[in-house]
Amino acid sequence: MQNIGIEFPVQGEMAFFDLGPPPAPDPTEIRIRTLYSGVTNGTERHALMNDFGRTNYPTRAGYQHIGVVDGVGNRVKAFSVGDVVFLGVHGGHRGWHLVNVETTNERARLCIKLPDDVEREFCALFGVAGVGMQHSKRLRVGPAHNVWVAGLGLIGQSVAQASRALGAFNPRRLEIARTLGAHRVINVSEPSEDEALKHGAPYDRIVDACGAPTLFEDIYRNDLLALYGAIGALAGRGETKFHQSMLHSKRASIESSSHFTLEDLQILLHFVRLGTIRIAPLVTHRVSITEAPRIYETMKNRPEALLGVIFDWKS
Repeated sequence: MQNIGIEFPVQGEMAFFDLGPPPAPDPTEIRIRTLYSGVTNGTERHALMNDFGRTNYPTRAGYQHIGVVDGVGNRVKAFSVGDVVFLGVHGGHRGWHLVNVETTNERARLCIKLPDDVEREFCALFGVAGVGMQHSKRLRVGPAHNVWVAGLGLIGQSVAQASRALGAFNPRRLEIARTLGAHRVINVSEPSEDEALKHGAPYDRIVDACGAPTLFEDIYRNDLLALYGAIGALAGRGETKFHQSMLHSKRASIESSSHFTLEDLQILLHFVRLGTIRIAPLVTHRVSITEAPRIYETMKNRPEALLGVIFDWKS
C-alpha cells in the first residue's frame, strides 16, 4: 500500500504528501487500497490554476478511484474483504480511503462493487462518465432527441455517449466520437463546418461541455435551440450572459448539474456491461503514480494533450 496522496500546494504546482498508515475501519466503515485513479481533467486543472479565483491552497482535487477492500467494520454487510470497487467521493488522489458506507449523506459513500466482467482499470474514469450520465438525465434526454454536445474533452465525450445510450440520435464529437458511435461529427473550427452545424438545427438539447465564451450568444444568434429545448450548462464558467428571449420564445430552459449519484453509477455500469458505453477508447495515458508530476506539468502547459488519464498505484 502506498501511503501518499496528491495535492496542489500553490497555484500551478503539484506535490505528493504523506498520508501515513491507514487506521483500522470503524464499525460502519470499509478501508480501500487504491489500485487505479482517474484524472478529472477540468476539475483538477481549475483547482491547479485557480481558474475562477476561488481556490484556497493547499488543495486536493479528483474523485475517481478503483480499489480493493482490505478492511471491513463489524457492522458492514454490503461489502467484503477482496471486493473491487469504484469510489467517487471528493478528496483527491490517494493511496487508501476510509468510507462510512452507512452514512445518510450519499455523496460521502459513492461506492459500488465492480463485477468480474468489466475492465476495472478503465472504470477509473467512471466519475467523469457518471457526471455525463447525471447531466444527460438532468436534461431529460430521451429517444429521438437531436443533441449537440459542444466540446471534445473527456466530459463532452462522456455526455455524448450517455445521451446516445438514453436514446438521442445525433450526439456530435470528432475522431474518438466516430469510434464511439456518434451519428454525425462536426469540427466547428472549420468555417465550412459552421454551416453544417446550422443545418443540423434545431437541437432539442445542447450541452456546453467546452466553456466557450461565445457559446450562448452563438446559440441565440444562429437560432440553434428547438421549441421546448434545453441547454445544459456543464462546463465550468465564470460570469455568463445569455438572452432571456432565447428561452422565453422557445419555452426552453438552462439546466445545470454537479457530480453523480449511486443510481447514475449503477446505470452507467449497466451500459458499460452491455457495451453501449465504452471507456477504453477515451484513455490516452496509463502511467504509474510516480509519473504524476509529468502529467500535471502537461495539464498546466498543454491541457489539450490529455484526454483520459489513469494512474496505476500498484507499481
